[in-house]
Amino acid sequence: MRIGLAQLNSRQNRSANLAAAGQAIDRLAAQGVDLVLLPEMFNYHGLDAANAAAAEPIPGPSTDWARDEARRHGIFVHCGSLAEQRGGCVYNTSVVFDRRGIEVARYSKIHLWDARTPDGLEYRESDSFAAGSEIVAFDCEGVTTGLAICYDVRFPQLFHALVDRGAQLFLLPAAFTVPTGISHWEPILRARAIENGCYLAACGQWGPYARGRQNYGHSMVVDPWGTVIAQCRERTDTLVADIDLSYLESVRGRLPVQRHRRRDLFT
Repeated sequence: MRIGLAQLNSRQNRSANLAAAGQAIDRLAAQGVDLVLLPEMFNYHGLDAANAAAAEPIPGPSTDWARDEARRHGIFVHCGSLAEQRGGCVYNTSVVFDRRGIEVARYSKIHLWDARTPDGLEYRESDSFAAGSEIVAFDCEGVTTGLAICYDVRFPQLFHALVDRGAQLFLLPAAFTVPTGISHWEPILRARAIENGCYLAACGQWGPYARGRQNYGHSMVVDPWGTVIAQCRERTDTLVADIDLSYLESVRGRLPVQRHRRRDLFT
């Protein structure tokens, strides 16, 4: 299985963001990828309140666009995430379409980013978004794939639950801040891959986006041993990486961490 990541610099212009994402998908499809992963808030990216105000239902304009891209190229398209209007609330939601443009998975971010970063900026995602409550994994042509979004990566219990559902690959769209990205991004991605014996593909927003705030980028794919096998440069960029299930099984065979987990003691 070959996956492609599209590191974008989405801002508050939906049509421009979709055009940029479409160009990245074209490049990746030409390289023979089976699945494309876009970043968090791929279609409209500003402050949380602005993102929520731009929310769409699903299906809606942006997911219809992603469906059509999947169908046009004959690939899986993971739309990163977008603000979803549902039942009077707004959720941070990922949707995945298969090669025929059929929705095969949908996940809403469980852990909401309420924090103050070292540069003094405060983030209150819970003021604008509701938290999801379902753990989601799906079959991607023989690769069991688990879904998470950005801040979720700090909660290993979610990834343990996904691997208990058979996950071999984690897909993580993100919009990490620069201060947290510099210190935490690569170590925490590698940790989630290592402790679960899984591939992890993390696709981030990069660059300035609103009121002087910037995203870290550094989108990457980590293998089950914790090696970074591909990484985007500090700009809008794309990357391609291959998922090798035989290598995954060899790592799990040498270091059977999941067999050793004391599920009787730890939930």
